[in-house]
Parts: sequence; structure tokens; C-alpha cells
Amino acid sequence: MPAYAKILFFAGLILSFSGWISPPVALALGILFGLVLAHPFEKQTRKFTKLLLQASVVALGFGMNLQEVLKAGRSGFVYTAVGISFALAAGLALGRLVRVPATPSFLISSGTAICGGSAIAAVGPIVQASPEEMSVALGTVFILNSVALFIFPAIGTALHLTEQQFGLWAALAIHDTSSVVGAATRYGAVALVIATTVKLARALWIVPLALGTAAMRKTKSRVQIPWFIFLFCLAAVVNSYLPGSGGVTHSLSQLGKLGLTATLFLIGTGISRAALREVGWRPLLQGVLLWLLVGAGSLALIRAGLIGFAG
Repeated sequence: MPAYAKILFFAGLILSFSGWISPPVALALGILFGLVLAHPFEKQTRKFTKLLLQASVVALGFGMNLQEVLKAGRSGFVYTAVGISFALAAGLALGRLVRVPATPSFLISSGTAICGGSAIAAVGPIVQASPEEMSVALGTVFILNSVALFIFPAIGTALHLTEQQFGLWAALAIHDTSSVVGAATRYGAVALVIATTVKLARALWIVPLALGTAAMRKTKSRVQIPWFIFLFCLAAVVNSYLPGSGGVTHSLSQLGKLGLTATLFLIGTGISRAALREVGWRPLLQGVLLWLLVGAGSLALIRAGLIGFAG
């Protein structure tokens, strides 16, 4: 492995964590690195990336006001439940239409419906997905996440969406928590509160999905509970009700934003030319069609005022 690849990797990681560049720029640098150079620490960074994302989300909780969080969570529950059911049904139908094998089709539908890579990682062992099928599904959602992080804020600005509207749209239409938070951070503080809360509420549905899948498959696979979501809520409680914590919680929240930017760089480095070839066109077509359907449908309902937040 060339020494310069390691130097560039660490330079990009440090730059991303410095606060000098925005989340989309960090992701772009990571993708450029992954497409041009062989990843020097691919296996080592996979677990670290997941842990850094979870820690960053928890730290962002220290910047949340619990009253706003609870209001967003209550309002978003029904939309989340309906949206997940629709995305799963539509995804499986599209998978059959474009002739994607059953297992990767289910993984892509689950990732789109709930929480991207986290949902795929949770249900993959239950459906006994092969490493190749997992890579195909993960590659598909990661590619679409990368696109969403760049284009969603631009679309929201062009359509003059309010921060409340954009936060809800991002939470319902973008796969992974990292890209949801990254896009909402660019749009504003209110958008970040709503997007993060609704997205994390959406992520909780990993548990019933995994249990339901295991029941239908009659397997006893271990379900991974996303405990970091509960820590996020605890962080919001501390910020909202612990007197004198303002300075500390603000610092932790800022640290969470920097950690998220570094996470996006690491995610980008995992998108290689080999990964793009492995995805193939059929699963990618299913993922794109489902993503467009969910994104355009939820946006239309939000702009029509059929879904939103009261008060």
C-alpha cells in the first residue's frame, strides 16, 4: 500500500474533523479518495465509522430542546409508520418488476423504508444474506445517500421549503441518519431538530421489522437494538432540564457536528469503483425508483399541507 494513500486518508479525516469544511465537501473528498485510491484501512474503519456515527448522533442530542423533540416525535409517528409500510410494499413490488432477487430486494426495501445501512445490517443475518447480497444493498443505499446529501438542501431552497418542512422531508426520504443530519444541518437549526428526531424515531422500527422478519423466517437470530437512540433522548433531557449545563452541552453538540462531518468522509472512502461495479444496474434501478417514489411522494404531501407539524 503506497504511503501517500495513508497520508491522504489521515489528512482528509483530520480536515473533516477540524470544522474547516462542510459535511457535503467532506463526503465529496471521501468519495474522490475511494474512487481514485485503494483504501488503506477499509476493514479497520468499518466498525469505527459506525461507532463514530452513533457517538456523533448522541452528542447532537445535547443541542436539542426536549419540548421540541417530543413535539416532533409525536407528529412524526403516524407519518413514519405509514411511510415505512408504503416503502416496504412498494420496494418489494419494484424489485419483482425489475427482476431483482428476493433477498437483495428485501434488503434494499428495508434500508429505504427505515434506516439505510443500519436496517440492512439488522435484517441481513436474519434472511441469511450472503456477503455479496449485503454489499449490493449497502452499496445501493450509500450511493443514494451521497446524492441526497448534495441535492436535498438545493431542492428545499429552490422550492422555498420552511425548516419544518425540510426537516420532515429529509427524515422521511433520506436513508441513513448521517445523510439526514448532514442535509438538515445545512438547512438550519429547526430543520436539524425535526429531521434528527423523526429519523431516530424511524430507526426504532428496526426492532419490530427484525422481529417480524425472524418470525416469518422462523429463525432465532439475535436482534440488534439501536441503543444509541435512547442515549440521544437522554442527552436531550440533560440539555433541557439540567440547570447550568448550557456550556458543556453546547460544546458536546458542536463536537457531534464535527464527528458527523468526519463520519461522512469515512463513508465516502468506502465507495470504490469495485463497489459500484458490484451493485449492478438492476438493484440500483430498484433503489433509485423506490427512492424517487418515496422522496417525491412525501415532498408532494408536505407541500400540499397534508402532513406537517402543528403549531
